[in-house]
Amino acid sequence: MKLEGRVALVTGASQGIGHACALALAREGATVAAAARNRQKLDELVAAIAAAGGKASAFVMDVADEDQVKSGIKSALGQFGKIDILVNNAGITRDQLVMRMKRADWDAVLTTNLTSAYLCIQQVIGSMLKQRWGRIINITSVFGQMGQAGQTNYAASKAGLIGLTMAMAREVASRNITCNAVAPGFIETGMTAVLSEEFKQNAVKQIPLGRVGRPEDIASAVCFLASDDASYITGHVLNVNGGLLMG
Repeated sequence: MKLEGRVALVTGASQGIGHACALALAREGATVAAAARNRQKLDELVAAIAAAGGKASAFVMDVADEDQVKSGIKSALGQFGKIDILVNNAGITRDQLVMRMKRADWDAVLTTNLTSAYLCIQQVIGSMLKQRWGRIINITSVFGQMGQAGQTNYAASKAGLIGLTMAMAREVASRNITCNAVAPGFIETGMTAVLSEEFKQNAVKQIPLGRVGRPEDIASAVCFLASDDASYITGHVLNVNGGLLMG
């Protein structure tokens, strides 16, 4: 259990990639602060972690709301005394061609996907600096690297996360805190389940490994970056995309 004694905060933990990350971090021994908007799903996650012998607590939080971020993370710090690992995973899509995209949809995606990471980092960084150890892991996307028609807001937010990752890595490296990103490719989640079967089949044809990814594939990468095995890796974007984008 490589993360025993560590406390990990995961945003967007109620479903998809965040849910898988919370379960995997708990299996590696971390105490998990699971954050999301849906209380019922968070409670189910906490119960599942407890049933497997792990430790977790739920923190209802809309990461697009600065006050909720501050109060939620304050509660987590009050309960656990520290946060060692931050996984900025929460994200949404509001897809539309740019000529038809409403400003509200642009703002919602940038706020939830990018600004929330800045807000969460700001609230946990004091704990990490104090103990001179920390892991910040931002979940970006292959579309933040290669773009995607109809997703200018989403691609911009995910590309922004990559820049944020590198800048933070430089800011805090001297305090033994690393900041990395994981860039998923096409992953089977609720967010992608709404896509047409034709779209999915065409997507698989572009993936050298010949399959879509699972949330657990991303969770494994997150656990690695959170561990001491990755202590000399910072400012890095780890691609987990089946070969969809190389180089």
